[in-house]
Amino acid sequence: MQNINRFLISLCFSFLLLLAAMAGNAHSAAVVQGFGSGMTNVVLADPVGGSGKAKTLQDAITADLRLVPFIKMLDPRAIPGGASVAQGIAASSEFNKFLLAGAHILITTSWPSSSEVEIRAYEPKNGEFLFGTRYQVGSGDNAIYDVADKFCSDLLVNQIGRGDFFRATLAFSKKDGSRKQDIWAVRPNGRNLRRLTNFPGQAVSPTWSNDGRFVLFSHIDARSHALGVWDATQGRVQRIKFPGNTVIGPCFMPDNRVAVGLTDGRNPSIFLLNHVFQKDRKLESSFSIDVSPSVDSTGTKMAFTSSRLGGPQVFLKDLRTGAVSRISKNGGYNTDPSISPDGTLVAFARLTSAGHRIFVYDLVRDTETQVTFGPGNDEEPAFAPDSYFIAYMSRRGGERKIYITTRVGGEPRLINTGPGDAAFPAWGTTR
Repeated sequence: MQNINRFLISLCFSFLLLLAAMAGNAHSAAVVQGFGSGMTNVVLADPVGGSGKAKTLQDAITADLRLVPFIKMLDPRAIPGGASVAQGIAASSEFNKFLLAGAHILITTSWPSSSEVEIRAYEPKNGEFLFGTRYQVGSGDNAIYDVADKFCSDLLVNQIGRGDFFRATLAFSKKDGSRKQDIWAVRPNGRNLRRLTNFPGQAVSPTWSNDGRFVLFSHIDARSHALGVWDATQGRVQRIKFPGNTVIGPCFMPDNRVAVGLTDGRNPSIFLLNHVFQKDRKLESSFSIDVSPSVDSTGTKMAFTSSRLGGPQVFLKDLRTGAVSRISKNGGYNTDPSISPDGTLVAFARLTSAGHRIFVYDLVRDTETQVTFGPGNDEEPAFAPDSYFIAYMSRRGGERKIYITTRVGGEPRLINTGPGDAAFPAWGTTR
C-alpha cells in the first residue's frame, strides 16, 4: 500500500469499474533575467566584520538558498582573486570577477555592530543594485537563522514577487511503526521539526487552516475512520466521526470552513463542513466517486478527483456557477489535485509508464507541463502559499520523503523530516 488515500480511492474505483463491467502580484523590483525559469547562480561575498556570527549567517543563507530548485550556490573559492568586497558594498570595478565565475546574483554582508547586519544583493552582469536591508540580530539561539530566513524571503520577493516559502511551515504525515502514522510539522529548511499528534492509528492527508490554528486530517484506526482536528491554541487532538465511516482528503476553505470527501450512500461525495466541522451541504456529487477537494484562495474554484468518466481524473468546479470541466486530459489515472492559491494552476499526479509523476495544468493557457521525472513515484503535490513552489512525496531515495520543486519544475530539493517515511505535505503559516 503506497498511501492510505490512494488505497481508499483505488478500492472505490475498482468497485465502480466492476459494477460497470457487470451491467489542474505584480511588483516593480529589478528582476534577474530568467530568475525562476532556469538555473540562477548565486554567490556570497566574504563577510565584512561580524566575527563568529558572520560565518554562521553565511552558512545559514547558503543552506536556505540551496533549498530553492532554481538556485545554484557557487563556491566563493571559485571567484578569481577571491570573494572579498570593500566594506560590504560592491563597487563597479568588483563585479567583473564575480561575473567571470558565472554569478547571476552577488550577495554581500557587512556588520556595523554585533546586533545588526546589512545584506545587499547585486546583479554583476549589469552592475545593478537589486536591494539591501539592515537586519537587527536578536540574542536567541535562532536569531542568526531568523535573519537568514528574512533575507532569503526578501530576495524571493524582489525576484518573483512572493517570499512565503521561507515564512511557511509544512505539515506532513510520518510513519511510526507498521500501523501508526502521526502528523508532524517542519519549516522548509528543516528547522523546528515537531510532532503534532501522537495516538494509535494512521493520521494522513493534513490540511492547515489559513489562520494557522488548526490542522485537520483523515484518521483511521482499527474500528473507524474519522476527521482528526489538531488545535494549536489548546495543544490537543479530537476525532469527529461521520455516518458512512469514510473521511478522505479534508481541505480548508478560505473562510476556515472545510471541504472533505465523505460517504453518503454507495460512493463518497464532497461535503462542506461548517466552522465547528459539522456537515453543512454537498459541494459536489455524482453517480461516481468524488473526492480530494482543493480550493483556491478566493473560494470560487475547486479541483477534485472523480471517476465519472471511468478511471480517476481531475476536474475543476466553479463554485459560483456550478460548472464542472475536466483538467487532466491525458492518461488513464490522475489523482491528488492541488490548485494554486492564485487559482491559475492545478498540480496533480499521473500514473505513467515510468511510475507516478507530477504535472501542472495552466488554467489560463490551457497547457500542461510535467514537473517531476522520478526515479520512483512522485505523488501528493501541494502548492505553497506563493503559488510558485510545490511540495510532494517521492520514493526516489527508497523511503517516502518530502521534496520541493516549482510550478515550472527544477532540480528537486529534499526537506529534512528526520528518519522514517514522510508523506502528504500541506503548507501552512508559521506559528
